[in-house]
Amino acid sequence: MPTRTIPAPLKFGVPLAAAALALSACGGYGSAGTATNTSSSTMSASTVKVTRGSEGSFLVDGSGHSLYVFAKDKGAMSTCSGPCATFWPPATSSGTPKAGGGVRAAGFGTTRRSDGTTQITYHHHPLYYFSQDNAAGDTNGQGKVEFGGRWNLVTPAGAALTGHGSGEPDGGSEAGGGWG
Repeated sequence: MPTRTIPAPLKFGVPLAAAALALSACGGYGSAGTATNTSSSTMSASTVKVTRGSEGSFLVDGSGHSLYVFAKDKGAMSTCSGPCATFWPPATSSGTPKAGGGVRAAGFGTTRRSDGTTQITYHHHPLYYFSQDNAAGDTNGQGKVEFGGRWNLVTPAGAALTGHGSGEPDGGSEAGGGWG
């Protein structure tokens, strides 16, 4: 039987195309807070408001996309960068967001990230999106333990929303979703 040689474009092109497709599926949020295939998450003068779901009351951006806090963060400094920030894009801003219903404007602040961007904080905790929340109201990141800490929705009081919906921090244990 003769030996078949696979042409180079087919041999290398298909795996490269599959890798590019897989990487593009890890999208984030664009400036309007809608799902995109980029890791940008700028909220330019957007509104942050409170919504209520099965988990309890939590913060969302002006388009209804859920905002999260990371238990590994210490104070206002983010510890999520590189691959972490690909899956958990920081909510960055060119200005301080407006406080919508149920949110205290005095709770907002910003922090400078290691890449030089300005990340929004709420009660001194950096805010993030989850790349697998594709639509307003999605809470797919709630309670996940990734990149060395627990991710939780953030309550109107600025606490990590634990699984039981109380919104109270649990003293920092990774198992319960409080601050680390």
